[in-house]
Amino acid sequence: MPRVLLIEDIEDNVLLVERVLTANGYEVLHAPDGETGLQMATDERPDLILLDLGLPDLDGQTVASQLRRAPETARIPIVVVTAWPEETARQMVKAYGCNGYISKPIKVATLLEQVASHLR
Repeated sequence: MPRVLLIEDIEDNVLLVERVLTANGYEVLHAPDGETGLQMATDERPDLILLDLGLPDLDGQTVASQLRRAPETARIPIVVVTAWPEETARQMVKAYGCNGYISKPIKVATLLEQVASHLR
């Protein structure tokens, strides 16, 4: 079963992602902030990371940069989840070595498509 780490602080988004992904055969790990997410990514080595850019402690760009620098997490695909405008999101994805993005509000079809495409 593929494991997805969701680094997200908004409970409604967490519930949506957990419900959709678990119903489709994924195991979902959740971190409510950047520090916890970094630790969980290192300890758990998920198959994919869904990363909110607006976290309460560290910004998503910092988290993505640290994940890319650490040998244990450098190759894990990262998909940004953000309410930022599309062009800004695309720039962030490129600048921080992420693999894709999902815009908020989260659309179920887009979530499933992005997750599946990065776990092939």
